[in-house]
Amino acid sequence: MTDRVHIDSRRLGEIVDELGETAAHTVLTLALEQLAQGLEVLRKAAAGGDAAELAMRAEMLARLAWQVGLTSLAGVAVDVAICAERQDETGLAATLGRLMRIGNRSLTEIWDGEPGPG
Repeated sequence: MTDRVHIDSRRLGEIVDELGETAAHTVLTLALEQLAQGLEVLRKAAAGGDAAELAMRAEMLARLAWQVGLTSLAGVAVDVAICAERQDETGLAATLGRLMRIGNRSLTEIWDGEPGPG
């Protein structure tokens, strides 16, 4: 199954313009690490059946993803939070699977395309 990944290159450019390439590289690297950790925390919360924790963590992940221009990741994280809040187990399973796919692809694509220090 393949999901389209949308990355807001304009937002990435704004980060580089605001911070400079070296600082932007550092900030984006930290954000990517936090997003990867956030995906793992979501996976564990889902496995533990903790809907409240899952909803909270998904909302946090969505905010961070929006900040760095990972729009598809942010949108699906919001969907996961909604399913968790509604206790929609079928919807949650589907959106969580999609979140993991999009999360992994987004992190790979932004890392591969992220400007290095210069």
